[in-house]
Amino acid sequence: MRFPLLLATALAATALHAWAGTPKQAADIREAYDRDFQLWVLKLQVAKTSEERNQIATKRPDGAAAVQQMWNAIQPNLAEAWTIEPATWLLRTAASQAARDPGLANVSKAVREAVEKHHLNSKSLAPLCMAMVAVNDANSLPLLEKIEKDCPDEKIQGVAALGSAMLLKNFGDEPAIMRRRLNLLRKAIIKSSEIEINGISVAKLAEDELYIIQFLGKGREAPDLEGTDGSGQPLKLSDFKGKVVVLLFWRSQEGSTEQVMEMARLMRERFAGKPFEVVGVNRDPLATLGQMRASGQLTWPNFSDPENKLGAQYRVAAWPLAYVLDGNRQVHYVGGVGSFVELTAAALLEDKK
Repeated sequence: MRFPLLLATALAATALHAWAGTPKQAADIREAYDRDFQLWVLKLQVAKTSEERNQIATKRPDGAAAVQQMWNAIQPNLAEAWTIEPATWLLRTAASQAARDPGLANVSKAVREAVEKHHLNSKSLAPLCMAMVAVNDANSLPLLEKIEKDCPDEKIQGVAALGSAMLLKNFGDEPAIMRRRLNLLRKAIIKSSEIEINGISVAKLAEDELYIIQFLGKGREAPDLEGTDGSGQPLKLSDFKGKVVVLLFWRSQEGSTEQVMEMARLMRERFAGKPFEVVGVNRDPLATLGQMRASGQLTWPNFSDPENKLGAQYRVAAWPLAYVLDGNRQVHYVGGVGSFVELTAAALLEDKK
């Protein structure tokens, strides 16, 4: 049974404060979920049939329950330094859920308030800065700016600057915003280039953001992609010139299969007979993609990209991710899968009339 994150504050505040979690309890919650998730991914990869794979997919470890357990453990203790690391895990794990709990915004707010009140001088803030980016809540921007200016550790200042630059993508491409982003990325590289977040250096993350600004922002002509589909046949993104294309980067281990397929099906039905196509870039093993194609689950073209070579061209760091391109591959939308994808495609098709 799943419990919304709001339960911690809406139903059991007194009980939560009476039970204080410990660093070991937080570590046990994290280790148990991470172990179960890795085992689930392995089972998906070795499944021999689509039916077996679909059955395994329904048994994805309950990330919402793990997040709730972690929140119960750390929420009464947010003033204590040890909670920064599990709070970072909580935000990242909750942000990766295929259907985000609406209570995540409240939890994110509580974590931000605790950091501002108790932990601005902490040397453990760098991963948390990037976890706030993963949540993709614009309300995190003021705290990141405060850390960038006031944290005594210059390296953490640089990571916060990177986080601010990444969140500012949501505020448009006006010249003033672009200048601010560029200045923040420059600061991140100067102060924190060698710092690693989840195994990736700040320098690499900042370079990717600069590439996105130059080649993948709204109004830019997106790079062509060239590869093979699930049956090994050649496939190019430029094959769809003249069509509005929804380019979907996805992989089933994120638990996004059902969401992506339903979105693709509905859009193809709505825009049938119009110059429109959904094109996937799938990171699953080739055999898995082939099974989905052979079973009739996939009726739209997909690049096979198990080594993430094509995803790297588009600097994809989180799945699923959608681009909406016009007939000349000009970018009109980039972001999560959702209603804005279809609305943007519909507007472009209306303009083509």
